[in-house]
Amino acid sequence: MKKVLLSAVAVATLTTTVTAGEGTTVKSKVPVLKFSGTHYLGFVNSAPEEGDATNKFETRRNYLQVKAYFKENPKDYMRITLDTHDHEGESGVRLKYAYLYLDSVLPNTGVEFGQAHRPWIDYEEHNAWAYRSISKVFVEESNAGHLTNSADRGINFKTKLDYFSSELGVFNGEGYHNEEDGENLSGEWRLTGHILGTGKKKAKSSLRYANISFFGQQNQESNKHKNEDLNWYGVHAVYNQPEFLLSAQYIDVTDANDAYKGSGYSLNGEYRVAHKWNLLGKYDYFEMDSDSTEKKRALAGVAYEYNHNVEFILNYLKEGGNALNNEKTRDAVMLTAEVEW
Repeated sequence: MKKVLLSAVAVATLTTTVTAGEGTTVKSKVPVLKFSGTHYLGFVNSAPEEGDATNKFETRRNYLQVKAYFKENPKDYMRITLDTHDHEGESGVRLKYAYLYLDSVLPNTGVEFGQAHRPWIDYEEHNAWAYRSISKVFVEESNAGHLTNSADRGINFKTKLDYFSSELGVFNGEGYHNEEDGENLSGEWRLTGHILGTGKKKAKSSLRYANISFFGQQNQESNKHKNEDLNWYGVHAVYNQPEFLLSAQYIDVTDANDAYKGSGYSLNGEYRVAHKWNLLGKYDYFEMDSDSTEKKRALAGVAYEYNHNVEFILNYLKEGGNALNNEKTRDAVMLTAEVEW
């Protein structure tokens, strides 16, 4: 199913009325509504170092999204995204995004206000690691950096120029699925140099680009971080051309609770071997300062684009243990269908 744009304008009332099929009516006080969905469906065979192997089907995530575009400026909109997740054998629904986006509050700068994108993860997923359905990025994955997540309540200023882009935000700091105590705020940033002048273009596999980024967070004391600061920074580089992608990053957690403090690096790549076929790989390494515990993740796989809406991924994953977070060593084989409409 393709993305659906429902559009008609009743000038007097600013109400959209669309009739689809036989008698279905959609009404809105904006001229354009855009609906979309993303789904991560899978099967995993997991063999831990200790204990029995498991086999299970998963609906890892299901996102349902609506954007309401305003008449006065078609680039301004309100977005809401609902997200399902599995927890202790049950599926729940929670709010992922709910923000107002205004496109031109400053020259070349828009702003998100509400439950918005944090500056780093969305950038990496669109420019360097396109396989969120099988692995989170380095700073979010529990058996890697495990420092932050992709959304929080706050404000995020997003600037785009040919050779430079940035996101500068202030947030509650706990993330969208942790307790919001309101006692302290988090300053978060991404500064990216676009060496080939592609800062205003949407990153695509067919585009040649080379980016270098500096990113991080300054989190004051918070409940998630056991009433201690969580201050960290990272550097990231990515190069893409139609045949392949290479990416590397380094992060350093300078001031934090023992469960977070440390440093590490991540490497990932993609080789497009044939039309619709990609080989992919990822390696994460993070060493804890408290006891030199090493967290390691190695992933390799193949992806096939079944059609414009569906991609299948078959991959192998090996994870190393981390005593502080009770992570165990395991080997896993994963089959995934990533669906977008």
